[in-house]
Amino acid sequence: MASPPHLIGWAHTAFGKHADVDLESLMAEVSTQAITDAGLETTDIDAVSVGVYNNGFSRQGFEAALVGAGEPQLASIPATRSENACATGAAALVAAIEKIEAGRARAVLVVGAERMTATPGPEIHDILLSSAHRRTEESAGSFAGIFAQLADLYAETFSDPREAMARIAAKNHRNAVDNPWAHLRRPLDREFCATESHANPSVVGRLLRTDCSLVSDGAAAVVVASADVARRARRAVRFRGRAQANDHLALARRSDPLEFAGAGAAFHGALAEARVSVGGLDLIETHDCFTIAELLQYEAFGIAPRGRAGTALADGLTDRDGPLPVNPSGGLKAKGHPIGATGVSQHVMASLQLTGEAGAMQIADAGVAAVFTMGGSAVTNYASVLEAV
Repeated sequence: MASPPHLIGWAHTAFGKHADVDLESLMAEVSTQAITDAGLETTDIDAVSVGVYNNGFSRQGFEAALVGAGEPQLASIPATRSENACATGAAALVAAIEKIEAGRARAVLVVGAERMTATPGPEIHDILLSSAHRRTEESAGSFAGIFAQLADLYAETFSDPREAMARIAAKNHRNAVDNPWAHLRRPLDREFCATESHANPSVVGRLLRTDCSLVSDGAAAVVVASADVARRARRAVRFRGRAQANDHLALARRSDPLEFAGAGAAFHGALAEARVSVGGLDLIETHDCFTIAELLQYEAFGIAPRGRAGTALADGLTDRDGPLPVNPSGGLKAKGHPIGATGVSQHVMASLQLTGEAGAMQIADAGVAAVFTMGGSAVTNYASVLEAV
């Protein structure tokens, strides 16, 4: 490794519905703010790495160049766009990290963004299904349908996950109350999240509305820098370890769809590189696109044994005041899930915790954090371990 990568600056828009703000403006806002936050000038940026999923959300493509359209001082800096389903932001971040590690850049701006709410609901479902194996999974009708099938399989294999899913939803909604960037800052208790009602209708199968992440607009950005640049920054967060792992695109090709083998491989790979155990983490920001996803990740990560995630939740293990807080930001469930922004946003949230800048979200004495982002039904999986330096 030529130079260990560090995060030295970041920025985040509010997630939610931005009816009067286009993608170009969202990206421009966080680009300039992140560079300023890093204590740099646009002339210090060697490359720009962009994560936007799009795939039909917008007729405007070529998003790598869109950063320079919104902020003309960045227009002549080499820029590239990554896309890797719901892990698009994480893919853009890894592209920047690899430039730093290879010694090809000293400071890279990473911008993740998406504008989803202007698209009608049925079109959103169809756009997102392009990240599933259409030939075998399109009949589910939506990604919610795919994850509802996983919830049914969990019930058949272990026990009904309804109560555990409700605990995850209530936890993440409570956490989002203190996140000023969150899409939905309203506490919803466990009973509400467990009960089908007019206010919390069924979406598909065992999934209620509170089991599904929010369709959101928003952007986040970070500056990834080499060690020598980070030494001059006012604060920095170091990547201690990271890993990526993939699994079969079609769930039907996996021997055990509930195992989330790719998620486990990425998470434990990052821990191994960082030389830390699950017990050595102070918090995790993870990809709760659906509550059943967070539940399965607990078991893939080793937070709970197979079939026992519900017990860990009932014991308060992952509550904000528990031994291992998970998603103190509110997660995708309540913070929101503008696809291209998600992986970048998760790293901003973890960095705020590690530098003591998380405000009302702050976890006391947070020293080491893990971030996990996945694309599709745990098809592509990214994990990182971070610490402040």
